Amino acid sequence: MHKLRTLAFATLSATTLLTSALAIAEDRTGWPSNFTIGTASQGGTYFAYGSGWSNFIAEQTGVSGGAEVTGGPVQNMALVHTGDLAFGMTTMGPARDAFDGKSPLAPGLEMDNVCAMFPLYETPFSMAALASSGINSISDIKANARIGFGPAGSSSDEYFPKMLETLGVKFVRRNGSWDDLGSQLQDGLLDAIGFAAGVPIPTVSQLEVQTKVNIVGFSEAEIATILDAYPVAEFIIPASTYSSLSEDSRAVSMWNFTVANCDLPESFVYQVTKLTMENNERMQSIHQAAVTSTAEHLDKNTFLPWHPGAARYFTEQGHNIDSAPINN
Repeated sequence: MHKLRTLAFATLSATTLLTSALAIAEDRTGWPSNFTIGTASQGGTYFAYGSGWSNFIAEQTGVSGGAEVTGGPVQNMALVHTGDLAFGMTTMGPARDAFDGKSPLAPGLEMDNVCAMFPLYETPFSMAALASSGINSISDIKANARIGFGPAGSSSDEYFPKMLETLGVKFVRRNGSWDDLGSQLQDGLLDAIGFAAGVPIPTVSQLEVQTKVNIVGFSEAEIATILDAYPVAEFIIPASTYSSLSEDSRAVSMWNFTVANCDLPESFVYQVTKLTMENNERMQSIHQAAVTSTAEHLDKNTFLPWHPGAARYFTEQGHNIDSAPINN
């Protein structure tokens, strides 16, 4: 009798395993053999976050994946829309422009094949200069100062120059990867860099190791002026973020989201979303900006359709995502 029970248990276990295996196989129908995540230039938060995230997802799903250096949010929206990229990281300002057909890359084309997956973090618009420059505040920036704004078409390049112009700053505009701009700043070829990136910014942290840096914040009056003119919110960079800060620094910010091509299989996006949301500690070990990559901030998306896979996961967890339509 004992042998019969053992045999029956073994048969049941084998059947269960077979059923599970078949379910997994069925669930993976249509999954891509590989995936690519659009980030931004090396030295920025997008690249650091995206590289680590792609490795994590590839490790957990067994699907080969990697991060691609791109021009940032504007280009990522275009590449995800066309399907050249499976996933991308974008700031909601450029995302709104692309969704409404106002992308500078393709004016008139409504990029509506891009679906929201999950919130990333707020992107502070912050400035850095060498301590030797004497630039401690926005008002210290002299006319025709050479300021780097990241890659052409990035969130920083799109919005930061306009903000400074609104504040009456006259400058000479420079573009390049964050790493290149950091080297130019250190070599005296730039007077300051205007970043739009999650903090701590790798380029700034690296500069701090090599030289003395000023984190240039906004005054209360400057913040008020920018809030009136642009779709941003006030943001505080804690003093603990950089060794160069002795007190909190004022900045402004926009939210970032991870987006997916809407044609990706629901089950694939569901699994990627689930893995990311349920392993936040692992995500924070990749980049501390992931502390806000949680369902708490789903409401920051008010216009992009949710990918059905992401929508299914968040709905199962009891979250209301009615603030934006679900793409079906």
